[in-house]
Amino acid sequence: MRDAHGTHDENENTGNTGNTGNTEDPGQPHPHGSPASRHGPGTDGHRADAGDAGGPGDPGHRTERDAPVAPGNPADPGRPGGDASPARIPLPRVSVEDSGRALPDAVPGGPVALEHQVLTSLLGAWALAACSAEEAAAVEEHLGECDPCAEEALRLREAVGLLQRPESLDLDPALRTRVLGACLERRPPRIPVPEWATPYDAETARLDALLQDIGDAEWHAPVRLRWYEADGAASRRTTVAGVIAHLLSVDGLVAVALGLADPLGDVAAPSAAPAGRTEAYWRASHYPPTRAVRAPWREQSHGIVQTVSFTGEAGRMPVSYGDFELPLHDAMLDRAFECWVHAEDIAEAVDYPYEPPAARHLHRMIDLAARMLPDVLAARRRDGLASPAARPRLVTAGEPGRSLRLEIEGSGGGEWLIPLDSPGAQGSADHEVAHVALDGVEFCRLAAGHVPPADAAAGQLGDREAIRDVLFAAASLSRM
Repeated sequence: MRDAHGTHDENENTGNTGNTGNTEDPGQPHPHGSPASRHGPGTDGHRADAGDAGGPGDPGHRTERDAPVAPGNPADPGRPGGDASPARIPLPRVSVEDSGRALPDAVPGGPVALEHQVLTSLLGAWALAACSAEEAAAVEEHLGECDPCAEEALRLREAVGLLQRPESLDLDPALRTRVLGACLERRPPRIPVPEWATPYDAETARLDALLQDIGDAEWHAPVRLRWYEADGAASRRTTVAGVIAHLLSVDGLVAVALGLADPLGDVAAPSAAPAGRTEAYWRASHYPPTRAVRAPWREQSHGIVQTVSFTGEAGRMPVSYGDFELPLHDAMLDRAFECWVHAEDIAEAVDYPYEPPAARHLHRMIDLAARMLPDVLAARRRDGLASPAARPRLVTAGEPGRSLRLEIEGSGGGEWLIPLDSPGAQGSADHEVAHVALDGVEFCRLAAGHVPPADAAAGQLGDREAIRDVLFAAASLSRM
């Protein structure tokens, strides 16, 4: 039993008799303002009253020894100096994730509700595109309402642009043409390149820039050459180096006509057809062509441009293609066209961006194809691949026959009247029986055999048979 002063009875442990007399009434104030007792179990055997919240083993039990003392308490005997003692350092703030409290709910499809300080700390990650979709939406909504954060975000985005440029570091293929053009405006060349040779000069330079950027392994990337033959698609598998060997072999026809050395030597006849020269070159190689073929092709193209610059008015010099001939100025356009087409084949194989030729050069290439269409159409009639011409009584001497209007849209576009009955006839709008409209690049890809004739025309009007004959004749211009 406890007595009135909270002391133990005779049955309790009274070994520490010196403390028994110091036990004070809990209802009376301490003379020094200190708690009534600081003796816990194990010192004087003092036990809490039966009305306490719990015993020492109870997790909820808390003695006065364990109670926190406010910093700077002058009556705290455990903090010498009273108010002069330094304040206790506060503990780190508890994160909301570790506190057990519920997180703010995100609005589905909308921004997360975040505080201003949190949004400000996310500006750097937002500028680097490292935020989640919800965080980015919250930051962007905040930027529309907070001018200081919007200015900081703009500065960070500009800094990111300096660290990593979004555009490609590859040089613009047209840079060489622009630089040369600016130089020639200040000082014209002593011996200028003829206007009809500038497309070949430009396209070989663009292809050479592409080849300079690819690695050794990419020279062996597979490429499929495509063309139309007997109204059917044909193809030949080779590599990037094999395509350059093909251009080297066929460009040799122009080189031989100009009196330059034949790159094939005695491997094939100088006047052999383009496909025969290429096959002969490939067969004569003891191993597949490598990047070493670039040097002779580059040297030959430079030699051709330099030589034609000295020819003056020799643009009408004939160049033999085996079964047909072209004047030199048309042969140079033909080689420029094939150089561009095969450069696109190479660019596709090595995943390299490549643009069409300049508009003025593309117009010349389209004009060459339009001028060749009547002869090709006549040859197809002889082979039974096209509908017969109009009856002879409808086409008298000096009178134009039927014609088809070929309208080329976009870059390098224009209009051409294609005679349908006789290669030597002149096209006339009075005898127009059909109208076809195509994009300029699309028409060139049709003439290269890369687009089926049935899928090429964007607009057709008039005689369907005449339209089919002209589209298939355009595809027949292609060759390996």
